[in-house]
Amino acid sequence: MTAPAPDLAVVILAAGKGTRMKSDLHKVLHPIAGRPMLDHLLASFEMLAPARTVVVAGDRHEQLERALLGRGVEIARQEPQLGTAHAALTARAALDDFSGLVLVCFGDVPMLRSETIARMIAALGDGARVVVLGFRPADTLAYGRIIADAEGAVEKMVEHKDANEAERAVDLCNSGVLLARADDLWRLLAGVGNDNAAGEYYLPDVATGALAEGARVTVIETDAREVAGINSRAELAAVEAEWQAARREEAMAQGATLRAPETVFFSYDTCLGRDVTVEPHVVFGPGVTVHDGVRIKAFSHLEGCELHSGAQVGPFARLRPGAVLEANAFVGNFVEMKNAVLREGAKASHLTYLGDAEVGAGANIGAGTITCNYDGYFKHRTVIGERAFIGSNSALVAPITIGPDAIVAAGSTVSRDVAAGELRMVRAEQLVKPGWADRFHDAMKRKKAERRG
Repeated sequence: MTAPAPDLAVVILAAGKGTRMKSDLHKVLHPIAGRPMLDHLLASFEMLAPARTVVVAGDRHEQLERALLGRGVEIARQEPQLGTAHAALTARAALDDFSGLVLVCFGDVPMLRSETIARMIAALGDGARVVVLGFRPADTLAYGRIIADAEGAVEKMVEHKDANEAERAVDLCNSGVLLARADDLWRLLAGVGNDNAAGEYYLPDVATGALAEGARVTVIETDAREVAGINSRAELAAVEAEWQAARREEAMAQGATLRAPETVFFSYDTCLGRDVTVEPHVVFGPGVTVHDGVRIKAFSHLEGCELHSGAQVGPFARLRPGAVLEANAFVGNFVEMKNAVLREGAKASHLTYLGDAEVGAGANIGAGTITCNYDGYFKHRTVIGERAFIGSNSALVAPITIGPDAIVAAGSTVSRDVAAGELRMVRAEQLVKPGWADRFHDAMKRKKAERRG
C-alpha cells in the first residue's frame, strides 16, 4: 500500500480545449469504466493523501467547477492558454503558502498510479532537484525526448519539433509528469521562455532550467500504458479496452469465472466475490457488489445493486440501482428490478417488473407481473409477504401489501391489500356465447364477397 505524502501538492493541468474529442463535454470528464478520467486521477492521488490539489482550468471551466464542487479541490484559471509551463505557473497563487513537494501532471493521463508517484518522491529525496517521468512507447511519434545516462541522470530534454535526428532516435520519451519542491518549481517556471518552434512555454523546460543551474534531474521510467494520453474518442476507447482487459484478469485471479472474458465489462468499483460465474455479454454499471457463489447469466445488465451468496440473475435481466437479491434469490430472463429487494429464496423467473418493492423469503412472482409503483407524481411501495404466490400477468397497484402465504390469481389487477393466506382473484365474469363466433365469421365472409362482386 502506498504511504501518504502529506507534504505533497498536486497540480492537474486541464485547461486545453480538447478539440479532437469533438464533444460538448470537457475532455477530462469523459468516463473510463463509468468514472470520469479526472476522477481516476483524484482517486489515485487520494492514496497519497496530498495536502492540496489544484486543477488548472480554461475552456469549459464551469463544467469542472460543477464536477469538483465540495470535494476540496481548488481551481485555477488559465487565461489565455500559452503552453503547459504557463498553465502550471497559473497554480502558483493557489499554492503561494505551500512549501512542500509539487507534482504536475495532466488531466487527460488518467491511469497514473500512486505507486509511481511514490517512486518519484523517493528519487527527489535522493538529491534530485527535479524528477521527470519517462516511458518507452512502441512508436515514439511526436513525443518529447529524454536524453539520460544508465543511472537515470538526465542530460537533456527536447521537444520533438526541436530535436535533431540523433535525438529523435532516442526511445525514452517524456510523459510531461514532473515533481519538484515548491520554491524550485515556481522559480524554474518563471524562467521558462518561449523561444521554440511552437512559440509556447513548455513544462519540460523546468528540467532544462534545473540542468542549466547544474542541478541533478532524474528520470523515473514507467510503462507506456500508465501514461497514455487521451485526446480523441479512439484513444479513449483504447484506454478503456486496456483497463477492461486488466480488470478481467484481476477478477479471474481473485476467483471469479468469466466464460467469455472479452465480452464482460466492469465499472471502476465492481466488486466480485469468489466462485462467481459471469456468462458472456454481461455489463456492470457503477455500484455493483457480488458476493460468493453468485451466477450471472448472459446478456444481463447490472447497476447499483447487491447480490448475496447463491443468487442467480438472468439471462437478459436488468438490475437497476437499489436492487438487492438475498441468498439464493433468483431473477430470470427479461426481469427488471429497481429499488427492490428479493428476500432469501424468492424468485421472479421471467417477464417481470419489480420497482419500489420488497418480496418476502420464498415468494414466487409469476410471469408478466408488474408493480405499478408510479402514479404520475409519486413513487409508491409494494410489500409481498413470505411464501406468497403471485400468479402470471398480475398488476399490483401500489401502495399495497400482500400478506404471507397469500395467493393472487393469474390475470388479477390488485389495488387493495391482501391478507395473509388469502386468495385474491380480480377478473371480469367470463361470458360464453355458443356459436357466436361461427355466425360472425359467416356474416363477414358474405359481406366481403358482396363487396368483391
